[in-house]
Amino acid sequence: MSEQPRSEFPLPGPAAEAPDARLLTEAVTRLRRALRASIRTDYPWEKLPMAQVELLQVLGEHSPARISDLAARQRLAPSTVSGLIGQMITTGLVAREVDSADRRASVVTLTGAGRDQLAAWTAAHERRMDAALASLGDSDRAAIATALPALFQLAEQLGQLEDGTTAG
Repeated sequence: MSEQPRSEFPLPGPAAEAPDARLLTEAVTRLRRALRASIRTDYPWEKLPMAQVELLQVLGEHSPARISDLAARQRLAPSTVSGLIGQMITTGLVAREVDSADRRASVVTLTGAGRDQLAAWTAAHERRMDAALASLGDSDRAAIATALPALFQLAEQLGQLEDGTTAG
């Protein structure tokens, strides 16, 4: 029986002996948590909930978009997305317009304020990530750079899994 690779960094509890999937899940969870917490250092006024930030990111890439399309992309209920969009309309981050392809439907677009908020949020995160990366040694930075294409591919694979089973 082959031994699982161990991290250079000790993990608490059962994750220390876990398979790759569990270790990767733990690493991603820690990265997201640390990044969300550290943003307050560069961007202390930021109070936008993560769900709204993620919708801004999707709209930044795919705008205009229908609520149903946003819900499908985020794997959320349309009613949840509709509520979030309502809050974002109130704060001026997005606008709802008539869909030019189907006048019975509406689409959501980023406003100038939404684009500015997304750009500031992204820049603050990039500054924090740059500082953290700069504190690593050359070999760790190279390992992360080498892993990036595979991580993007993994994200793509996770997004394509519709039935909850693993790809084989």
